[in-house]
Amino acid sequence: MNNINIPPVVKNLLIINAIFFLASFVFEQQGKDLADILGAHYFDSPKFRIWQPITYMFMHGNFQHIFFNMFGLFMFGGILEQKWGAKKFLNFYLITGLGALALQWVVQGVELYQITGSVINQGNLPLDLLAEGKYNPAVYTDSQASTLHAVYFGGMVGASGAIFGIMTAFAVIYPNMEMMLLFIPFPIKAKYFIPIYIVIELFLGVARIPGDTIAHFAHLGGALIGFILAKIWKDKDRFYKYYE
Repeated sequence: MNNINIPPVVKNLLIINAIFFLASFVFEQQGKDLADILGAHYFDSPKFRIWQPITYMFMHGNFQHIFFNMFGLFMFGGILEQKWGAKKFLNFYLITGLGALALQWVVQGVELYQITGSVINQGNLPLDLLAEGKYNPAVYTDSQASTLHAVYFGGMVGASGAIFGIMTAFAVIYPNMEMMLLFIPFPIKAKYFIPIYIVIELFLGVARIPGDTIAHFAHLGGALIGFILAKIWKDKDRFYKYYE
């Protein structure tokens, strides 16, 4: 049986994500929430730390979360790394992950501005009470208090933004490559599947379905940056020319 040839950056990213995922369980047994420490918080949050824009990409909430992200990294990332090379692919991965967080912060800033008139706390928010889920109903509605709590005390974890960037770049560079997916019983070209997936994410982000804690706009941020970079980097020396 031939060994699966996984490019070095993709291989190391898979390993690092797995290590972080296992470490979260180890720390949980010691009563420490690693996701709260390494997950990305809003830049004005008292929980924000300078390392979080990078470390959040390697944290995941559950097995399903990490499985599908790593499956996407394995399926699409390897092809892009072979095309671009290790350094360029790693830069792409990190830039799209940062772009995902940036758009999420923009959305949170807009939400905060709609409630308080500012994208930062100007000293009038009762953060100590909001941290405990308490608030003055004469000042904030239930919905507003919930939003404020989510912005200042909710963390974001996962490589999904970078993975959306990878999938989008794949669709830009190899639009006619047919894919067989677990939940679709027939092959579908990348140029059809990826845009449909992005539209669904946009709908879910705008709809704000109750109970949905997924950062859909972060996914869209990664996809947007991935699209821009793929367009800039696309050249005539292509990999898998048959599918372009």
